Amino acid sequence: MNKLDELIALLCPNGVKYQELAHAVSIERGKRVVREQLDETGLYPVYQNSLTPLGYHSQWNYPAETTFLIVAGAAGEIGYSTCNFWAADDCFPLVCGENLSSRYLYHVMLWLQPTILSRVRKASIPRLSRDSIERLTIPVPPLEIQHEIVRILDTFTELTSELTENLSMELTARKQQYEYYRNKLLDKQQSSTKIITIGELGAWSGGKTPSMDNSDYWENGTIPWISSKDMKASTLEDTEDHITEQAVNEAAMTVYPANGIAVVTRSGILKHTLPVAFVPFETTVNQDIKMLTVYESVLPRYAFHAIQGKSPDILTKAKKQGGTVDSLEFKKFLDYKIPLPSLAVQKRLVEVLDNFDAICSDLNIGLPAEIEARKKQYEFYRDQLLTFAAQDEIVLTDRQTD
Repeated sequence: MNKLDELIALLCPNGVKYQELAHAVSIERGKRVVREQLDETGLYPVYQNSLTPLGYHSQWNYPAETTFLIVAGAAGEIGYSTCNFWAADDCFPLVCGENLSSRYLYHVMLWLQPTILSRVRKASIPRLSRDSIERLTIPVPPLEIQHEIVRILDTFTELTSELTENLSMELTARKQQYEYYRNKLLDKQQSSTKIITIGELGAWSGGKTPSMDNSDYWENGTIPWISSKDMKASTLEDTEDHITEQAVNEAAMTVYPANGIAVVTRSGILKHTLPVAFVPFETTVNQDIKMLTVYESVLPRYAFHAIQGKSPDILTKAKKQGGTVDSLEFKKFLDYKIPLPSLAVQKRLVEVLDNFDAICSDLNIGLPAEIEARKKQYEFYRDQLLTFAAQDEIVLTDRQTD
């Protein structure tokens, strides 16, 4: 029997008491702030409608080690601050009394989060009412048991954080190694290597968005339609949105052949990154994407590696200055020069670079899978730890009568 079993047997022989949240804690509402009161950096984070601070304040209204609930925007998100903070009016701090550990409450609220999220009112701004959470019931064992549960669950959290950090460092190192060798290979030119512009790799063209108001263009669509949100992987497997044959015909959409290269030319992401992706399937694109269909003298995968490898420098030299939306000066993009070796050399380069790319991709897949496994392990033990008693042993109590 482990320590927790011993504590429960000793301190809770008849099961653990459950309380309604409104009786177990003081559900409070933060105080509104205006943007003029906030800074980009400072001592005290301000939580409003997400777990990302709205800004920083010179004052705080709740102390460190307070659990809180976001009730608008990212409604249903559970937070725990390790420092003093300012809770704004869409943040509900959950203030514990002497018989309840705030860190224990945080783990309990995460346990109840699926129920909490199911009570969020869907609207243009999702909201969670006080009434919808007041009658949630939570287990309230003696403090000694709460502290032991916190110790166990925090250990799992720390192990997951360490794993995430270590694997992320490994992934970053592999990517840097890949980029180093890719650039070395692409920059190593033989006397016979031609230098051409990106525009000379093949035919470049763009796309558009079929009317969103016409459901016949979108419902049950099977034809991929690439937009900026799809450009997160170096090789696409599918798109988030699909259009119909009717949309292709009536909106005069271009269907590009498989093995094209997609480049984002207009998007906020161009502030820091130029997304380039290889597209191994037929597709259409929106107005923010340009597609390359290569000439016979160019291997599609070579064109992809050549453009992606130079993407930071391309972005620096071809990004349009000014404007409300970040974009490329497409002529400067097309005029950017890259080496074009013979087809035989292109083939060898592609084999080497694809191998490096596969190694990085395997690690990138393994990283979230391993982290997800740890999270599921944490959730399993959390559920086991917080499920103290069978339903008929639950005892509802009031905070004032404990």
